[in-house]
Amino acid sequence: PEETFPMMSTFKVLLCGAVLSRVDAGQEQLGRRIHYSQNDLVEYSPVTEKHLTDGMTVRELCSAAITMSDNTAANLLLTTIGGPKELTAFLHNMGDHVTRLDRWEPELNEAIPNDERDTTMPAAMATTLRKLLTGELLTLASRQQLIDWMEADKVAGPLLRS
Repeated sequence: PEETFPMMSTFKVLLCGAVLSRVDAGQEQLGRRIHYSQNDLVEYSPVTEKHLTDGMTVRELCSAAITMSDNTAANLLLTTIGGPKELTAFLHNMGDHVTRLDRWEPELNEAIPNDERDTTMPAAMATTLRKLLTGELLTLASRQQLIDWMEADKVAGPLLRS
């Protein structure tokens, strides 16, 4: 059987796919501004920590989450979709019954051996990414937006370049 792996920050692309799905369905707007406080900031938030006074749009939060791996941006976006369990439900509805998100940033990065929380399998992740980036799940505009964010990734470097 295929081994499960901790997702770590790779879940952020799936999260923004879920956000874009909600945008396509008229349940969210990329231009909606989300305000947050110092109490919302978690470890490694290089973009969100600079916008405590003005907040950030959903579009800016997805960009920060994917391109800079900003953890607070990810948590704020998780809140908009209903939390980790709702991301897992979104993935299940796409046909991915392997990938699961159980916790928030930064706890989801613990990666304890034999812990099934916050994990995926390579084939499941590849299939889900393919559906998000090339399938009919998202509109053409949303697919292109997700690709643009992935191509602009500043932290993954050549190892994970999409």
